[in-house]
This record gives sequence, structure tokens and C-alpha cells, in this order.
Amino acid sequence: MHFQRQIIHKEPLAPAKPALEEPCNGCGVCCLAEPCPLGMVLSRKRTGACDALVWVASAATYRCGAVTEPKEVLQRALPAVLRTLRDPLSPALTRLAVRWIAAGTGCDCKLESHD
Repeated sequence: MHFQRQIIHKEPLAPAKPALEEPCNGCGVCCLAEPCPLGMVLSRKRTGACDALVWVASAATYRCGAVTEPKEVLQRALPAVLRTLRDPLSPALTRLAVRWIAAGTGCDCKLESHD
């Protein structure tokens, strides 16, 4: 069996990755490794850290910006001619993001993290 090694850079104060199916603790490993399908659309890339990922220093955790800061994420993701749609689209983005990241269902990231 061949294992591929990937190095991700995360904030030193970020919590350690929880075990599979344990509650999300905002470690950020999954989103730093690669964007989810929604993140691919927002980031316009398939590999590397998701551009919608946000470090919340006051809580020392990562959060999905599509959930916590949808207007800011849309401002960066939308082409200039569509940015007027930012405000009306932000509630829909939040609802979609909560479903796509499976918020509240536990960690589904199978990557091993060695802090």
C-alpha cells in the first residue's frame, strides 16, 4: 500500500485533529488539505487550502467562511460584475455550506495529522 504524504501549514494554536466521527473542533486539517466541492467553486481550485477557510484568532479555531462570513467570501469569489449579488446570495451560501460541509455530523477527514 502506498501512502502519499502532504504537508499542510496550520496555525500553531489550532487544536489537534479529532478522531473520525468525533465532533469538529475547528482544527482545519480537512480544509487546509483540499477544498470541499463548494470550496472548489469558491476557490476556483481543486487542490491546496480552501480560500473560504477562516482563522478565528479569538477562538483559536478554523471556520468555514461560507458559513461565518458569507458576504466576504462572496466578495472574493464573485467576478466584479456580479458582486452586487453578494448580499442577496449570502443567506443561500450559508445554508448550502452547512449542508456541504456536513456541519454537526462529526469529523469525516481520514487524513492523519502529526502536529
